Amino acid sequence: MTAAPYVPEPLPPDGIDWEAHIPQIASANRALARYDGILQAIPNPELLLSPLLTQEAVLSSRIEGTQASLEDVLRFEANPKERINDAALADIQEIINYREALHAAVDALRTRRLDTALICDLHRILLTDSRGMDREPGCIRNIQNFIGRDAYVEHAIFVPPAPEMVPGALEDWEAYLHREEKDVLVQLSVLKAQFELIHPFCDGNGRIGRMLVPLIMYEKGLIRSPMFYISAYLERHRPVYYERLLAVSRERDWNGWIAFFLRAIEEQAEENGKKAKAILDLYDEMKRTVPEVTRSQYAVAAIDAVFRTPIFSSSEFYDLSAIPKESGAKILRDLEESDIIQLVQKGRGRKASIYIFPRLVVITEGDRL
Repeated sequence: MTAAPYVPEPLPPDGIDWEAHIPQIASANRALARYDGILQAIPNPELLLSPLLTQEAVLSSRIEGTQASLEDVLRFEANPKERINDAALADIQEIINYREALHAAVDALRTRRLDTALICDLHRILLTDSRGMDREPGCIRNIQNFIGRDAYVEHAIFVPPAPEMVPGALEDWEAYLHREEKDVLVQLSVLKAQFELIHPFCDGNGRIGRMLVPLIMYEKGLIRSPMFYISAYLERHRPVYYERLLAVSRERDWNGWIAFFLRAIEEQAEENGKKAKAILDLYDEMKRTVPEVTRSQYAVAAIDAVFRTPIFSSSEFYDLSAIPKESGAKILRDLEESDIIQLVQKGRGRKASIYIFPRLVVITEGDRL
């Protein structure tokens, strides 16, 4: 027997037990405020936290089944001509698209507010030249979709709203997005769940839903930079994540979902804060060490380049840092001899050498270590 399509209730949902959530609301907001304090102390968060953004793209895509790691993506970008199999290339393209969509969102939010039209723009970027490119990128679906273990709707675990209900459900979702609420994190948890349950696209709904978390935090003024990475927690707790969402659709158990999501915010804020602080400490250490090691006027440019992408080719390093090739080659030799960077692949002929800045990769991938 086929499950009936989910019928989204108007937002905010009835039955939120505000009193029961007060302790978790308080601790999640405190953790987020501490994280935002660390963000504000970072002189150039877009540059220094760039590897964390790529890792968020890796983990959000992994929830959907990709296998590529942060190292796979950075190695590919350092040497895009290297031969890899089609499945690995498809994984990497999805991750790069996710990161590009987040960059586009941050740029767009400087001049416009978050709405369904902007979300459609992000979806178009997400599916460009990837496995979902034939699934109507940027278009709200006009067919019935479902989530299941096979291609038969009769076996579906979850059936989203019928296509004729989707535009109205999204209008209600957007109206709630722009309303005032007693607590923004509870509002965010409701918006996140409802978006994924509406499942407005033919593909990519989970990734867009996770991308919305930092964007809504930023738009609502909870964080000064739209850099909050939720996917590590959701990947670690994937069965519970799906169970809590299904409980909303089947039993209207919003309180179970809200409690789960507030815990996710709190724990991930702590983890993100530790990583951001570790990156900032490493950056400060390199600002002392690299000038001593290289004795170069280009030391700061070199540091910024290796923090932007901790696996890189020599030619990429010259481009990112704008350091003349001769000076850049000497700096790379000095950094390698001092064990700050390591040679991954020696260049031959016109092929550039590939290097890694291992301490930054270790911090970024901390959840896997």
